[in-house]
Amino acid sequence: MSLTSSAAAEILTAAAVVIEKPGDPHEPRWGDQTRGQRDLYTQLVLSLALGLTAFFAFCILRPKWTELYAARRRQRCAASHLPELPDSLFGWIPALYKITDEDVLHSAGLDAYVLLSFFKFSIRLLLALLPIAVLILLPVHYKFTGKNGIPGWDGSEPLDDKDQLMLDPSYLSMYVIFGYIFSGLTIYLLLRETDNVISTRQKYLGNQASTTDRTIRLSGIPPEMRSEESIRDFMQGLHVGKVQSVTICRDWGALEHLVEKRMKIIRHLERAWTKHVGYKRVKLDESQLPLVQHRRRRGASLLSEDDSERMQLLSDNGRSHTTDDANARPTIRLWYGPLKLRYRTVDEIDYYEEKLRRIDEVIKHARKLTYPPTELAFVTMESIAAAQMVIQAILDPHPMLLLARLAPAPADVVWKNTSVPRSKRMMRSWSVTILIGFLTIFWSVLLVPFASLLELKTIEKVFPQFADLLARHPVLMSLVQTGLPTLGLSLMTVIVPYLYNWLSHMQGMTSRGDIELSLISKNFFFSFFNLFLLFTVFGTASTFYGVWENLRDAFKDTTTIAYTLAGSLEQLTPFYVNLLVLQGVGIFPFRLLEFGSVISYPFHLFRAKTPREYAELSTPPEFSYGYSIPQTILIFNICLVYSVFPSSWLICLFGLVYFTIGQFIYKYQLLYAMDHQQHSTGRAWPMICHRVLVGLMLFQLAMIGILALRKAIARSLLLVPLLAATVWFSYFFANSYEPLTKFIALKSIGPESSSSGEISPSSSATFSPPSGLDRDSLPIRIGGQALGLRLNKYVNPSLILPLHDAWLPGRGAIHFSHHETPSDFAV
Repeated sequence: MSLTSSAAAEILTAAAVVIEKPGDPHEPRWGDQTRGQRDLYTQLVLSLALGLTAFFAFCILRPKWTELYAARRRQRCAASHLPELPDSLFGWIPALYKITDEDVLHSAGLDAYVLLSFFKFSIRLLLALLPIAVLILLPVHYKFTGKNGIPGWDGSEPLDDKDQLMLDPSYLSMYVIFGYIFSGLTIYLLLRETDNVISTRQKYLGNQASTTDRTIRLSGIPPEMRSEESIRDFMQGLHVGKVQSVTICRDWGALEHLVEKRMKIIRHLERAWTKHVGYKRVKLDESQLPLVQHRRRRGASLLSEDDSERMQLLSDNGRSHTTDDANARPTIRLWYGPLKLRYRTVDEIDYYEEKLRRIDEVIKHARKLTYPPTELAFVTMESIAAAQMVIQAILDPHPMLLLARLAPAPADVVWKNTSVPRSKRMMRSWSVTILIGFLTIFWSVLLVPFASLLELKTIEKVFPQFADLLARHPVLMSLVQTGLPTLGLSLMTVIVPYLYNWLSHMQGMTSRGDIELSLISKNFFFSFFNLFLLFTVFGTASTFYGVWENLRDAFKDTTTIAYTLAGSLEQLTPFYVNLLVLQGVGIFPFRLLEFGSVISYPFHLFRAKTPREYAELSTPPEFSYGYSIPQTILIFNICLVYSVFPSSWLICLFGLVYFTIGQFIYKYQLLYAMDHQQHSTGRAWPMICHRVLVGLMLFQLAMIGILALRKAIARSLLLVPLLAATVWFSYFFANSYEPLTKFIALKSIGPESSSSGEISPSSSATFSPPSGLDRDSLPIRIGGQALGLRLNKYVNPSLILPLHDAWLPGRGAIHFSHHETPSDFAV
């Protein structure tokens, strides 16, 4: 969710009431011109109340609840060099502001740098558009139409009114002139920021020698080449460089299933031991917050990077967390016989210990077996230059064979999907695409009630008694028409992405970075197509038939699309102003507060029983770019589309507040509060740019429609070359700029990076502790849970994962930790 801020409350006081025509049943009963002002005023008051409450709550809780609001800095080496923020109420704000882009890059990675760069680009553009909107567009609109852009202040004349159509030609020329000016300004700033992102990315990646940057993902390997020796010989025969190692993926599904099953047995065993030994916690101090009590109870500072986890779970005296008198050993029922109707009772600890012993033997045996190879392999070259030449070349004259792509980080690989044949992955991908098509129609049907709430005539026809109630209570009417649609759409932007996230995981992609990029694409399609484009088209539809009638008429041809967009956009201006206010001012501060984590913490605390589960309570929340980027692009496109409308100054003002607050909040979360994986090295930037260009085309199409509605056909045709030029530029950008956001230019590779891969700090060990921001050292994830071990080589962790014992209360059991790396893990 997102937020926006205030402005212009004094103008909302003047009001004029239009007397209803009592005898005409076709006239709307709602003639109050002040309703739009009251709606905006109500939205501002509610949003400010919500946003300021969340902001002050965060300022108060931040220094006291450091395990949540400073979790990343306390638990991640990459953030340890960041400055400690002051504990004063507002002292952290200037300290955060002073953190440079270089600090962001070295602490949070290229993905965070790209996200914040988009916010900077948006702020720069809106700072340029706002003075133009206030000093030029607003006076011109007011002179020729009497409109000042404030909802409810301008009256409600229809677009096809005779006076509206007979406008001064010089006024209509304004749409053409500023259509070109704003389009050129957007493209100029976009290219400027793109050059900055490309330059930073090339320097950042070109001067490294990581295993990830020297590795290619080779797919479509024919059956006769599916061995390490054959692949090595083939790569050496290309004469582009020496091969350091080859890892061919195999069908390890059975082994991975055993490892995941073992983790479940471990957790059952830990629960059984906790029932028997007990896990007594220190009595809570009511003056402290829950997480602060939990941290002090463990008696260990999370600033310790070497043995913090051991100190958290096992105290110095060995048994201070356990109860004085042990409980009886727990038992478990084992059902057997026909239809599982008989059972016997056995000792639960002995049962799970025996299961653990047996599965360990099975895993050790399974690791010695030979598994059939698949069509996918990871080839690590000795230099980055060799890897980049292979990735950017065509290796085989036959289609779909020996395709070289960028390799994800070792721990970023989804190993269970590497054994899935490409044909099956493509089938999954197309199935998900078709399902999203059906869901698009489903969401469109759900949008009908929200669109209907914008039409008071519809409420009067369907619910006349409720309409009378709204007529007697103007504030309630404002809440229903303003709050419910914007809140409903905001809730949909939160709920639907989780479904799309699950669908992205079902497509069978081989890396989590690809899954997240796919999630960005899916969520933007939902936000832009359903929540903006179709919602705008459906804006005046009151029935299901009306929806499809509008849709049918709108998509007959491009001219009708332009007409429909122009008419609906002008009518829905109050709604989008209110949406910006709610998103920016009311909801964004709740991101800072991490409201979801705060609400869910008591439930996780209630379920926690074992030392491992209590340790997981302090795990930093995870930041997802797939949830944050799409909605931000949508807000930007709304600001761009409305940049020449009478309400452009209001839209640009609240949009500027949205991006200013958003950049600050995301900067804090990415650096200090939330955990995030540096999957894609900034590959989201071209996706952002292409979607900004889509919004620019929609803006130009809306300007063409505005002029066509006012019978200025010649002037509308003057914008057609601009639309064609923008379409051409999108292809030019894809061919000229996009490759530099995916690959490393050979000229950018430093001499040390291209000479040898031996300088990589992680080339000699399979596991190692994280050293700053090392993409080769992402935490392993097994069964959806992140382990403390860092994987540095392309090897399935199920083959080499140490089979440690359970975490037991009051016992010195060997266990994983988030930072500790025993020497026997090296291979």
